[in-house]
Amino acid sequence: MATDFKSIPIIDVAPLLAKSDDPEMAQDPGVSSVVRQLDQACRESGFFYVKGHGIPDSLLKEVKELIRKFFELPYEEKLKIKMTPETGYRGYQRLGENVTKGTPDMHEAIDCYREMKPGMYGAVGQPMEGSNEWPANPSNFKQRMEEYVRLCTDLSRKILRGIALALGGSADELEGERAGDPFWVMRLIGYPGVHNANGKDMPENGIGCGAHTDYGLLTLVNQDDDIPALQVRNVSGEWIWAVPIPGTFVCNIGDMLKILSNGLYESTLHQVINNSPKYRVCVAFFYEPNFDAAIEPLDICKQRTDGTMKFERAVYGEHLVNKVLTNFG
Repeated sequence: MATDFKSIPIIDVAPLLAKSDDPEMAQDPGVSSVVRQLDQACRESGFFYVKGHGIPDSLLKEVKELIRKFFELPYEEKLKIKMTPETGYRGYQRLGENVTKGTPDMHEAIDCYREMKPGMYGAVGQPMEGSNEWPANPSNFKQRMEEYVRLCTDLSRKILRGIALALGGSADELEGERAGDPFWVMRLIGYPGVHNANGKDMPENGIGCGAHTDYGLLTLVNQDDDIPALQVRNVSGEWIWAVPIPGTFVCNIGDMLKILSNGLYESTLHQVINNSPKYRVCVAFFYEPNFDAAIEPLDICKQRTDGTMKFERAVYGEHLVNKVLTNFG
């Protein structure tokens, strides 16, 4: 359950990563320390910074620079990879095209999903079938982004093994039919700066991304180092800044993990407001359950919460498709 947190903890996950595939990892003192920190962060704020993650800082910077170069291109050039129903809702969306709770968001983005072959998930998956729309310019865009996805997928899997231990399960509790074949979503996002020429305050619709929770299991946010914009809401309704810490990810848990934990862990409301005059770039990687996974509270978590099932079963892919069609259909 979320608390009145005033700051977001920093967790060095290196000891967890070093032992993440060791059958005896749960007995390792370094792993146990990380697991305790993950448990506390997931209970109290649902957000934490990840350091010691092993992904080169040079790559974190490079993907943001590639995205910035793409967003600097003329609008006509960006439209060459325009998102449409025919592309499986993959590709470029212009400023204000993404909507949160009925209000257009002041950002532009490229939306990417794990690629899906025709018929892979039957009628449910059909709207999302397709390959990602990568820009031809910069020329190394696709190669670097695919490498980034591979590394973020591996890191997320290992963090989730720690979270599984924190919930009282085995390290592979969240794998197999739950997330052994994980879906992923990645949003490459650009938030225009405030052009304050006439000295007026930013309008209400200047919110880069409105208040929301993430739907999946785990999100890794790679944000610009010098522009605070991400805010997380505590239980009193205060917005706490997730100030950029170079070389880290901001990590948060999503609704699917909240369901699995039967509410022991919280998916926390957050929003983005870019009050800076600078253009802000952010890469949000969402690690999700298997597309066809039926997600419901784990037995170990029900036992810790009076034996009651606090959340209904949800099929991940059905919800994702519904969300995408509602937003863009």
